Amino acid sequence: MADAIQYKKVKEIVEADPARRVVVVSAAGKRFKEDHKLTDLLYLCHAHLKYGVSCEPVFDMIKDRYIEIKRDLGLKVNIEDELLKLRQKMGAGISEEELVSRGEYFSAMLMADYLGFEFVDAAHWLKFAFDGSIDKEASYAALVKLAEGRRVVIPGFYGIMPDGRIKTLTRGGSDITGALAAAALDADVYENWTDVSGILMADPRIVEDPQPIERVTYNELRELSHAGAQVLHEGTIYPVREKNIPLNIRNTNEPEHPGTMIMESFDDSLDTESRFITGIAGKKDYSIVTITKNGLSSAVGELRRILEAFENQNVPIDYVPSGIDTVSLVMDSGKVSKCLYSILGELQKKIKPDHIKVTDEIAIVAAVGRKMAFRAGVSGKIFERLGKHGISIRMISQGPDEMNIIVGVDNKDYENAIRVLYNSFVK
Repeated sequence: MADAIQYKKVKEIVEADPARRVVVVSAAGKRFKEDHKLTDLLYLCHAHLKYGVSCEPVFDMIKDRYIEIKRDLGLKVNIEDELLKLRQKMGAGISEEELVSRGEYFSAMLMADYLGFEFVDAAHWLKFAFDGSIDKEASYAALVKLAEGRRVVIPGFYGIMPDGRIKTLTRGGSDITGALAAAALDADVYENWTDVSGILMADPRIVEDPQPIERVTYNELRELSHAGAQVLHEGTIYPVREKNIPLNIRNTNEPEHPGTMIMESFDDSLDTESRFITGIAGKKDYSIVTITKNGLSSAVGELRRILEAFENQNVPIDYVPSGIDTVSLVMDSGKVSKCLYSILGELQKKIKPDHIKVTDEIAIVAAVGRKMAFRAGVSGKIFERLGKHGISIRMISQGPDEMNIIVGVDNKDYENAIRVLYNSFVK
């Protein structure tokens, strides 16, 4: 949505399939590396207003971008008047959330004119409750009524509170708006058009030119996301998963690429793809607290008391590998560093362990795939390949569903471990 060239690409995509009748748009993004996202400029405008500094130069950048798109596409919509109204409202007082939502609002007005679709303001259907949650029942009913028999363009990222105030979603909220619209209308598919050809099998900053994932289940996606993969916001996934609507991530700049299809399940008997690992992800900077006590596994209530020590300090536990006399708790180092000694003191008092060991600078690497359960020797191959490359395994965790195999390695070995697994199982 950055400029007229991108608008033309969107129009070609929409017109290529008559079934594409509901379009949700974001604000204008960057045209080049040093450029600014319009939403960032709107946030900057609000900061200027808050501290009594003139925001005219920043607002002129916003105004010029949208007028340029209108001019380049030869549109008739009176975007100049809308921009003037916004500027006047800024002078009289406007909330931050309403101001930053106008990027999507202007984009949708321009796109509706360009496509010949009708503009439907998100404030007319996406309804929030007073506690900030989305009132799905009311929102879905409103959109069904507004979109019936029409081809519409909807701005993403915002909705309306019961008292009439504009409320925004989290950053990336246009994706969530699209998912909610798809769920409301029981769409055949929710196509999420972005600037990448689907979800990649590994981090491209670590693995050179990783392959895209063709098909992934919602469960696999959650596992990859938890392990560190940069995938869709949870709010984007839940509405369509709840309605069992397929989610297809596509590339606006490469529209012929099928992207990544996400569904609740696939008939793998029809899949000709021999690869059984769906993706590889990970994160650095974990800590492992290992507690050793004779007879620990048979002592009723001990694990609960151990977990309570972390719960009392609001520290979430990511993995809990265990043995007969030991249990290890794996957590984000940043979330435990300030209260670690308080937790250790509570464990010493309540558990009276024989020994406690804290290991820092650990990275977690996860191999995720729904087909791994049907392949013998996957774990052995992972351990063998990592060992062959001199990478020591500090922790192992695997769930009973065998959808993932998680290993802990030293931070210094993280990138190499990702590359070793990718080259071993994908190439």
